[in-house]
Amino acid sequence: MSEIRKGYVRPLDLKHGQVDMAHGSGGRAMAQLIEELFAKHLGNEWLAQGDDGAVLPPGSGRLVMATDSHVVSPLFFPGGDIGCLSVHGTINDVAVMGAKPLWLSAAFVLEEGFPLAELARIVESMADAAREAGVPVVTGDTKVVERGKGDGVFITTTGVGVLPEGRSLSGRKARPGDAILVSGTLGDHGMAIMAQRESLGFESPIVSDTAALHGLIAALLETGADIHVLRDPTRGGLATTLNEIAQQSGVGMMLRENAMPVKPAVAGACEFLGLDPLYVANEGKVVVICAPQDAERLLSALRAHPLGADAACIGEVRADPHHFVQMTTGFGGKRIVDWLTGEQLPRIC
Repeated sequence: MSEIRKGYVRPLDLKHGQVDMAHGSGGRAMAQLIEELFAKHLGNEWLAQGDDGAVLPPGSGRLVMATDSHVVSPLFFPGGDIGCLSVHGTINDVAVMGAKPLWLSAAFVLEEGFPLAELARIVESMADAAREAGVPVVTGDTKVVERGKGDGVFITTTGVGVLPEGRSLSGRKARPGDAILVSGTLGDHGMAIMAQRESLGFESPIVSDTAALHGLIAALLETGADIHVLRDPTRGGLATTLNEIAQQSGVGMMLRENAMPVKPAVAGACEFLGLDPLYVANEGKVVVICAPQDAERLLSALRAHPLGADAACIGEVRADPHHFVQMTTGFGGKRIVDWLTGEQLPRIC
């Protein structure tokens, strides 16, 4: 079929070419884009079925599904790009449910005039991330919008995984006395984006933490510890994530400022920009809320994994009818860690 297509359409110019409206038309140009770019890099036996959906083998356990749209700006940033981010983010949303991620779908909205070289770079990054994670992209879709109406490329990914019988993790399950752990330093992704976006040069470069967390989470679950909640603190950062959980569970939380793991470069950048690292997005960290007697065991498991080397216990869950998240400061006082009232860092993921 490819030879027939090449009889009508010249091979894609991946060096100088651009996306045009024909690439979303459903015709030969679209088929060529899919075959010579998407299928070339993302190809696998399920994607190769070539149908409107993928027929997948059954899994044992309950199904978990998560979906996420990615509109990050800029598209390329220190430590990653929109391609790998779209894979990592959705894998993590499935994994924090306690499920094993199995499959991904991907939908692209492309803007007319977007360079094919940059699109190829994004798709290659996406393919590398999916391959490294062992979670293939098995179906997808591509649409093209007119120049000036799409800002380059947006990607929506959906993930499907299986949850073993008897396992139940939820933001509704935090209990007074539980320990609150975080797998590593806070704010790396958000500040990497901001530094790139605003062309800020810092003495120590800030690199996004974008990563697939399912291996780390599997290691935690294998300990047999009494884990109640897992959550990845993305948009709105740790502060927003903990407020969400406090509301879901009907509890309060007390954090310790001195226990918060923040890299000096990130802390300095936040201070320079007037931002609080607790509200800055992460893309490769997990919050763990567990029974207090299991906190040390889980910290050891976290620190034994490359993605959890900087793990810390940062506070505890408390009974509180107001569901406040509070923090003891380095000066011995207390402050409320409230919800964001607006968007601190737009287009961060």
